[in-house]
Amino acid sequence: MVTTQAIQPTASLSQHADHDYRHIELRPLNGALGAELGGVDLSQPLNGDQLAEITQALNNHQVIMFRQQSLLPQHLVALGKQFGSLHQNPFVRGLESFPDVIEIRSEENHEKQFTGLWHSDISWSDTPSMGSLLYAVNVPAFGGDTLFANMYQAFDGLSPGMQKMLQELRAEHRVDRHHKSNADFADIPEDGVIHPVITTHPDTGRKVLFVNEYFTTRFENMTEQESEPLLNYLFQHSVRPDFTCRIHWEPGTLVFWDNRCTLHYATNDYPGQSRLMHRVTITGEKPV
Repeated sequence: MVTTQAIQPTASLSQHADHDYRHIELRPLNGALGAELGGVDLSQPLNGDQLAEITQALNNHQVIMFRQQSLLPQHLVALGKQFGSLHQNPFVRGLESFPDVIEIRSEENHEKQFTGLWHSDISWSDTPSMGSLLYAVNVPAFGGDTLFANMYQAFDGLSPGMQKMLQELRAEHRVDRHHKSNADFADIPEDGVIHPVITTHPDTGRKVLFVNEYFTTRFENMTEQESEPLLNYLFQHSVRPDFTCRIHWEPGTLVFWDNRCTLHYATNDYPGQSRLMHRVTITGEKPV
């Protein structure tokens, strides 16, 4: 996949013309989505101006990245709570002292590293995630990047006829194909949840194509076999190279993305190397 690489931390950040940022620095990663932010220490509580401008940057760019941060699990929890309540995943145990923090670990002897299909976090929930914050503790010498796709552009790139048809459809999202029940948590739901195929972002008012290959199984009132051709087209359309950006991780990198209007994909291209990340997920609202 041909995408624009993230800028290196030595590059200077510039102010971006789409918003008058006076309390943070910002530089877009490419024309599709993504921006690198600077001028803020995320281990300290954000003041009102910083919080407002970071929220604005997230709305403008869907994925925002901070380099050279020093965040312990308690810092990550405190940061996430400034943007909303935190979600505890019923299928992945959090850290013992910080249950809101998921450890995403790939060891050197793992044949398959922590990766997956393109997806939006917990779209299988009745109230999917607003956003996720992922912090790099240790990263491989090469590989292990994360790709992101802009689902505003995925909707805008469809023909008017396709847009109109999809706005009448709803689709099922299920978790049971990819997660097993943990006896210490809730059982896997017997039925999937139904969400609109086209949603409206609650903050920007923009239309979003809200399906993903990891969790979306079929259209409402259709079988999986009947739904497969159109869903497969939408899955492939959503991740066209010109809709994406690529994040290169370094220790101390924090990435915050909006699950309501993006998909992401963790690459599995670092065999024999380890990778350790910490993640918190912010609870969202029912899609409309």
